[in-house]
Amino acid sequence: MIARQMGRELATRLGFSDGDSVLVATVISELARNIVLYAGAGEILIASIEADTRKGIEVVARDQGPGIGDIERAVQQGFSTSRSLGLGLAGIKRLMDEFEIVSQVGRGTTVTVRKWRR
Repeated sequence: MIARQMGRELATRLGFSDGDSVLVATVISELARNIVLYAGAGEILIASIEADTRKGIEVVARDQGPGIGDIERAVQQGFSTSRSLGLGLAGIKRLMDEFEIVSQVGRGTTVTVRKWRR
């Protein structure tokens, strides 16, 4: 998957540890999987970010799929509508430093996550 590879390479260039670079790549894979599984198509944007003296990586996953009716439930540990053992949104939230989700039923979902270099 190109997005996963690009995210890992960017994290490495930004000075992330090998472990954190793998976490970023894993999160990108899960976000891409969710787009394919639930929306059929979408996009993943990956960018370096800075705040004060911190450097980080931001990943935005956006689709125009069916949306999420109950976001609070969807981000709970163990919740899955696909009966998978994937990370799910709860795992993504746990692995990243910042997590935001905006979704409208019938209009799509945007998940924005950030990881800061330690």
